[in-house]
Amino acid sequence: MDDTIARPVSKEERDQVDSLYKRVAYRFVPLLFACYVVAYLDRVNVGFAKLQMLNDLHFSEAVFGLGAGLFFVGYFFFEVPSNLLLHKLGARRWIARIIITWSLLSMCTAWVTTPTQFYILRFVLGVAEAGFYPGILLYLTYWFPSHRRGRIVALITAGNPISGLLGGPLSGFLMTSMGGTLAMYGWQWLFILEALPGIVLGVIVWRHLDDKVADAKWLSREEKAVIERDIAKDNTLRTHGSIRAVIRSPRVWVLALILFCIISGSYALSFWAPTIIRGLGVASLTSIGFISAIPYTAALVAMILVSRSADRHRERRWHVIVPALFAACGFLLCATMTGNAFLSVLGLTMVAMGVVSALPMFWALPTAFLGGAGAAAGIAIINSTANLAGFVSPTVIGWLKTQTGSLSSGLYMVAGTLTLAAILVWACIPARLVNR
Repeated sequence: MDDTIARPVSKEERDQVDSLYKRVAYRFVPLLFACYVVAYLDRVNVGFAKLQMLNDLHFSEAVFGLGAGLFFVGYFFFEVPSNLLLHKLGARRWIARIIITWSLLSMCTAWVTTPTQFYILRFVLGVAEAGFYPGILLYLTYWFPSHRRGRIVALITAGNPISGLLGGPLSGFLMTSMGGTLAMYGWQWLFILEALPGIVLGVIVWRHLDDKVADAKWLSREEKAVIERDIAKDNTLRTHGSIRAVIRSPRVWVLALILFCIISGSYALSFWAPTIIRGLGVASLTSIGFISAIPYTAALVAMILVSRSADRHRERRWHVIVPALFAACGFLLCATMTGNAFLSVLGLTMVAMGVVSALPMFWALPTAFLGGAGAAAGIAIINSTANLAGFVSPTVIGWLKTQTGSLSSGLYMVAGTLTLAAILVWACIPARLVNR
């Protein structure tokens, strides 16, 4: 394969370029990773709060499912404008704005008392967070060529399993230990305390992030030239550089459907795993938290191994297909083995390993051919449309559980969507377009 990015001809020069990109990664990746951990924690901690707040507020499973899902309706309508504003105004101020506003709104969830208040706040929270993850993906295209970006995206997206690994035990502890303090429920303290790190991180982003390579005072003129040359060369390989080309591209909409299917599995896991674990007879919130960390621990290892394999082989499609099918098998195991604790937790672990590995690998597909303003719009269109799964998945599963008294039918449905995602990647995304 012709490696058009690797211009240096000597090993010493290649090592210098590798060292440069490591410096760039160390500058931004830890901060963006921390932001993603907090973002995902604030997005899905409602799944843990559910274990108490449904009884305290007299909400049904259907009310919870609808409220959890309305987040993604707000997310859908404001994602594209948000990403275009980031492209225009710069990542530093826009990502900082996103983090601080979503943290404050997440904190306000502690004081909802009616279904209507819950619905409105979840919708507005989605509006506030719209553009965060696709904004990070867009920002990375300014700093890393495509063949270096897979591992970077995976490292940042590791915030997903890390938030599950830390968030489960932390949420269980806060709800158990803080309940009754200042006459407030444990789930209220969960929303208040887990929102505080986001406010701090928003201020750090404002002070620390550089909008573009030219703004980086910590890089020499020669180092900036190397990165700008690599990004310019990478952009010549992209086929969708305008907003109009993105909107008219059938491939973009197929990718949105693929991501919709994968995200259906991700949020089915996030919102319902605590309920599945409690259904196994585990009553202690702290124990539920620690058991829920098991799947995410395995998922973190799997994601790192899959991302390294994808970058090493420069292969993208099968690194999405196999994890998606693996997750589908995990949902089937959970649906059919509801009375078996070991097999149910094994199923949840397979789900976590599959969806957490598939998500960062998916983003190597569209960013391989989207560029310029088309990248800002295309990433946002794909992500916002696909994240409607965050509305559909919990809403439908909640409704099915209310109607049938069991999660099994909803889990079968999600297994089917993940299988569809694998089929669409295999049938509709040509290897020549993304494997480089």
